[in-house]
Amino acid sequence: MRHALIIGGGIAGAMTAISLRKAGIGSTVYEAYPTGADDAGAFLVLFHNGLEALRTVDAHQGVLDVSFPAQRVEMLAHTGDSLGVRSVAGGADDRSGDNGGGIGNGNGRAHPARSSGEGSRSEGVGRSFLGPRTLRRATLYRALHDEAARRGVTIEHGKRLVTADTAPDGRVIARFADGTHAEGDLLIGADGLHSVTRTLIDPGAPAPRHTGQITVCGYTPGVPPEAAPPPGTYRMIQGRRAFLGCTMAPDGEVWWFANTPGRELDREQLATGTPADEARWREHMVSLFDEDDSPAACIVRESGGIVAANAYDVARTPVWHRGPMVLLGDAAHAAAPNAAQGASMAIEDSVVLAKCLRDLPGVGEAFARFEALRRERVEAVVERSAQLNDRVVQRPAETRASPRLRPGPRQEGDSGSDWLLGYRIDWHTSVADASVADTSVEDSSIQDSPVVDDSFGGSSGGKRV
Repeated sequence: MRHALIIGGGIAGAMTAISLRKAGIGSTVYEAYPTGADDAGAFLVLFHNGLEALRTVDAHQGVLDVSFPAQRVEMLAHTGDSLGVRSVAGGADDRSGDNGGGIGNGNGRAHPARSSGEGSRSEGVGRSFLGPRTLRRATLYRALHDEAARRGVTIEHGKRLVTADTAPDGRVIARFADGTHAEGDLLIGADGLHSVTRTLIDPGAPAPRHTGQITVCGYTPGVPPEAAPPPGTYRMIQGRRAFLGCTMAPDGEVWWFANTPGRELDREQLATGTPADEARWREHMVSLFDEDDSPAACIVRESGGIVAANAYDVARTPVWHRGPMVLLGDAAHAAAPNAAQGASMAIEDSVVLAKCLRDLPGVGEAFARFEALRRERVEAVVERSAQLNDRVVQRPAETRASPRLRPGPRQEGDSGSDWLLGYRIDWHTSVADASVADTSVEDSSIQDSPVVDDSFGGSSGGKRV
């Protein structure tokens, strides 16, 4: 059995270990930090595509058990006026279709499977359509670590990668800051935005770019009914100075995030660990919404558990793999948080990479096929997130993302708006038997994506739905 060294024990690392085990490939995960659940206060959304990738390797149930669904999105202007309500999956809101386990295409019916391009479209037809689900990042981390442990994966903490060498026999030797080393058949860099593996593969790899945005989130109990979003709804509020999205957890607590313009801050400036720090951030956030007539300031004013983070992206990583080493997740393609797809992209990556390693005899061939199957899709998400970010920060035109989007990958049978959420991976087909999918699309494919366009992006643009 081939054995992989996985660098990074976050969501991408744990999920990769799970996917490799499903493919019959062993692995050990090496995490730099002595304990896990970094960034424990933040929360995230897993959309249909991420959850379906989890289901592909039978890892979805533990995540469903610790998360809650949202069926629809409501857009509000800074005046408090509603700009419309619709299903998260797009189209008119159809509340009669809600089934408590997430939504399909807005009508309560099972959603037909869409192919990732390396398999057929038959898998999944007729079964319930998962997504989206909301949960804390630390909760997802624990769920995936528990699943990895259940499958016999070893996770070693306190192992910060320093360098890696290729032995004469083609195996890879990873060396850690504590003086220890590990040997394996391949090394997978799942070590995130500030990846060490990325610079080992390509010393000239671009550094992450601060996007001019600070993302802040928090949790507010006891929000008055007139200010709280209805159950099962993400309320997106376009303020004059910042954008706020919120949803109600099953216990009635309102979880919110805000995308705000701001320069890059250091760790001390971002700190929210003391009551004074938290109060400083709370007051700042209230000030951004206080002049609006929306419920945003009311939601933020009594919140706790606040977390603030710089927003970064990497527009393009030219080299994903070299020899027995490869990147995935944020290490290969970091996107600004506006499209809310970072975790889902990493989960998809892990499943597709596991298939490639399962189906192709050589590591280099598997890595090349993985890149061919994934690069265009993930770079389309990075680019779209950057454009949504630019709406928030209102940067000068010469520093913005490209005004013409690269079209998203179109698969056979996809409509223009399905390329993102309708992505499916057929575990039972072989990548060796399939050509890389035709990725030509109409220019409208990304713009028409209902979630990425103006639900989680940071701006409604005044558009009514």
